[in-house]
Amino acid sequence: MPDTTQSPPDSRLEIRIVPVTPLQQNCSLIWDTATKHAAFVDPGGEIDKLMGALDHFGLTLKKIWLTHGHMDHAGAAAELRERTGAPIEGPHKDDQFWLDQIEAAGAKYGIPDGRNVTPDRYLEDGDTLELEGVTFDVAHTPGHTPGHVVIYNAPAKIAFVGDVLFAGSIGRTDFPRGNHQQLIDSITGKLWPLGEDINFVPGHGPISTFGQERQTNPFVADALTGYGGAAKTDASSIDRKLAKRWT
Repeated sequence: MPDTTQSPPDSRLEIRIVPVTPLQQNCSLIWDTATKHAAFVDPGGEIDKLMGALDHFGLTLKKIWLTHGHMDHAGAAAELRERTGAPIEGPHKDDQFWLDQIEAAGAKYGIPDGRNVTPDRYLEDGDTLELEGVTFDVAHTPGHTPGHVVIYNAPAKIAFVGDVLFAGSIGRTDFPRGNHQQLIDSITGKLWPLGEDINFVPGHGPISTFGQERQTNPFVADALTGYGGAAKTDASSIDRKLAKRWT
């Protein structure tokens, strides 16, 4: 069953992380403890496992939220919508070309159960999402993909960042329409201003905080990016080269 629990402060929401697909993508299940109404963030696959999680906690799915269009994040969205009637919101419209090739990508990587999908609503920078009266904000964060978004609730100190940022790493930018500098700008310009104490759920791997990554992430630490007053010249030339080794 899901292996991680978060309880955002001053709310009735609970969160579980349900790893799905052979790529162990972090699908997040969020629900209101009073109404048992729920949202999935990035249901990438394994539809029976996802439906089983809903059944286990006695939940009714009301929302499906996508951070971007890659198959391991969006592959189960279409079937979830069919089974539950929950609308799909996100990502930004610039990722529709990825959503249109989920099935082809699944065949390539041996993950055959994903389906191409068109959202009920595309998301733009500054949009909001809502679950049982709790508002989540949306930031358009291109770089990994052109239509990537991050979904966050600043008062609850939680962000769902897809494949923009990881504990100790950042998203790949070698896919079509990826852009390394754009990704760095998305992280420093859209995520860091939310505060160091924001906990984030990445698309893969362990949860971390923005503050931790600003200190130690070898790609976007303040000493390397110059964010927050740290001078770029403070980093050695070797450190700065290592920070860009995946470009």
